[in-house]
Amino acid sequence: MKALVLRDVGKIGIEEIEKPSPKQGEVLVHVKACGICGSDIPRAYKDGAHNMPLVIGHEFSGVVEDKDRTWNVGVFPLIPCGKCECCKIKKYEMCKNYSYLGSRRDGGFAEYVAVPEWNLLELPAGIGFEVAAMLEPMAVAVHAIRQVWTEALDRIDVNVAVMGLGTIGLLVTMFLKDMGIDNVYTIGNKESQKKLVMEMGIPESHYFDASSGDAVEWIIVNTNSKGVDVFFECIGKNESLNVGLDAAAPLGRICTVGNPHSDMSLDRNMYWKILRNQLTVTGTWNSSFTHEVDDDWHYVLDRLQQGRIHPEKLITHRYDLENIVDGFEIMRDKTEPYVKVMWEQ
Repeated sequence: MKALVLRDVGKIGIEEIEKPSPKQGEVLVHVKACGICGSDIPRAYKDGAHNMPLVIGHEFSGVVEDKDRTWNVGVFPLIPCGKCECCKIKKYEMCKNYSYLGSRRDGGFAEYVAVPEWNLLELPAGIGFEVAAMLEPMAVAVHAIRQVWTEALDRIDVNVAVMGLGTIGLLVTMFLKDMGIDNVYTIGNKESQKKLVMEMGIPESHYFDASSGDAVEWIIVNTNSKGVDVFFECIGKNESLNVGLDAAAPLGRICTVGNPHSDMSLDRNMYWKILRNQLTVTGTWNSSFTHEVDDDWHYVLDRLQQGRIHPEKLITHRYDLENIVDGFEIMRDKTEPYVKVMWEQ
C-alpha cells in the first residue's frame, strides 16, 4: 500500500509499504481522509517521532470493512494503557503509559491503518469523511472550553478572548459562538483569520491584529475596563500568556492551550497579578473519549448532527496522498495562508 513515511528528521515521502495485519482487538481502517496537525510539522522536520520509520497522521477517518459489516468511523488516536490511575477513572487523555497513532505507531497518512476497535467512533449518516477527520481537533477545542467553563460564566455579559487563531483557536471560537457567547474577542495576525472569524459571526470590532498594537489595551478598552472572564492562550508563548494575565478580570480564568514554542516563565509582576486577582490558570490536554454520551467526542458529534458547526469551512487545502508533502511544505515554510490541510480520497 502507499503511505507517507517519516524515515528520519526531514526525510519524509510517499513509499510502498506492507499493508498492516490487525492484531487481536484491532480492525483494519481504510483511510478516506487525514488532516495535517500543526504538531506534525516539527515532528517531520525538527524533532522527529518517538519511533521511526513511522507513518504519521493522527487526524483521520475511514471505513472498516470486515466480514460482518462495513461501517464509517472517526478515530481517537490515543491508545491508553487501561491500567494507570488516570485510566482507572476514565481520564484516558492523561494516561501515563499510552501509545499514539501517528507519533508512536503508524497513523493515518496511509491507505490502511490497524486500529484498536476501542478507539473507533461510528459515524452516523450525513457525517462526511473530511469532517470526521476533524473530530480530533474539534474535541481538543471542546476539551479546552470545558476546563474553564462553570455555571457562573453562563451570563449575557461574560467576556471571552481567544488569542492565536490557528486551527484550535478558530475551533474554540466556533464552539464558543455555538454556545451563544456574544462577547468573544479574537486576537490573530492575518487578514485571512479576520475573515474566518467574521464568517463565524464575530463582529469586525471584536478582532484585533496583534502586530498592530497593544492587545491588552485593546481588550481593556473594549470591555469597558472590566477585562475578560476567560482567556484562551492558543499560541504557546510568554508574550501571549502575559496578555491573558494582564487582561484578565478579577477571578478570571486563563486556559493554556498552545504547545510551548520554548521555555515559559513568569516574572514577578505577572505572578502578583495571579495572586491579587485570584486568577485560575489551567492546562488542557487532548480530549475525553470514554464511549459515553457526555465525552468530548460525542458532544462534537451531536453538534455536527444538528448542523450547529461547520469545520469544513476551515479546510483551505486539499491534496491526494501522492502530493500531501506539498501541504507539509506549505505549513513548514508558511508560503501561503492556511488553516487545515487535508488529504482526502
